[in-house]
Amino acid sequence: MKKILLIDGQTEIRDSAVGILELSNYRVICADDGKTGVEMAMRERPDLIISELFVPGLDGYGILHVLQQYPETSQIPFIFLTAPGDKNDWRKGMKAGADDYLTKPFEGIELLKAVEACLNKKKSRVQKPRQSAAGYPAFSMDVHGSGIQPPSMPDRPVHAFRKKDMLYMEGQRPHYVYFIISGRVKTYKTHTDGKELITNICGPGDFIGYLAVMEGTNFQDTSQVLEDTKMILIPRQEFLDWLGKDPIATRHFIRLMARSVAEKENGLLNLAYNSLRKRVATELLQLMVTYRKKGDGDGAIGISRENLAHVIGSATESLTRTLGDFKEEKLIDIRHGKIYLLNEEKLKKLIN
Repeated sequence: MKKILLIDGQTEIRDSAVGILELSNYRVICADDGKTGVEMAMRERPDLIISELFVPGLDGYGILHVLQQYPETSQIPFIFLTAPGDKNDWRKGMKAGADDYLTKPFEGIELLKAVEACLNKKKSRVQKPRQSAAGYPAFSMDVHGSGIQPPSMPDRPVHAFRKKDMLYMEGQRPHYVYFIISGRVKTYKTHTDGKELITNICGPGDFIGYLAVMEGTNFQDTSQVLEDTKMILIPRQEFLDWLGKDPIATRHFIRLMARSVAEKENGLLNLAYNSLRKRVATELLQLMVTYRKKGDGDGAIGISRENLAHVIGSATESLTRTLGDFKEEKLIDIRHGKIYLLNEEKLKKLIN
């Protein structure tokens, strides 16, 4: 039975959360102030800590900071509870190293999903990599031929993620670099008014999260799974050790970083100066390359209208009208929610 430490000075909310968690077969221990919470965490070594942000005594930031100083508690997943509208506060908490946050009042299913996700993260963190005979981490890639190739499956566990699962959030400290074996993942930035701009859609053979690890910074974007996906999780320090031992891999990731900068610059120009028709045509051609990569599927673009609008930076209604125009002009076809490109040459002419 997993043990959860709940730190909250508000009796009503605390009792409600305890009831929900105990019904789901978790053992819950409670503290009503920060100092007591730290003492219980050191003594009980829970599998997960849930703490109110402004708990009496030592606040949530202080609790997290203290626990991160000790190896015994530094890897315990941590969820903040925040009041509605405290967006800057939870961002600060995520930057401090929290794994997730919940806004009060929350639904029972929200609490249980957050708990399950954080416990799954903990399970991944404690898995130790096997070493090859040469002493290199077992996830070291075969860098001969065209780029970095997938790791050998027996050497490292493959993790399955479901559609809409969050990999990480903007402001969090990176624990892993993610390597996609199958499926799709989006990365995006969120404006203060809640609007999203998708910065990348990644597929098989792509690495995610390496930029923050290489720069030694917190994540500058958020990453969410678009469809059922399988990935290999490379722990942060092992990834850095790998780069330190393998100059070919280092050069590969430097090229990836340079390409990412160039793509973002082109994307900004497209967003700033091109008409909606040109922006849609440009993105469809780019997504076609992503979806056809490594012979994955039939090349159809399986992305929701909402997500495609977030990529292009337009209203969903405007995008839908433009796609309708493209379909009437026989440039694309839309079947079962997927977009098929019928005339790539004409789409390219729209851009030039």
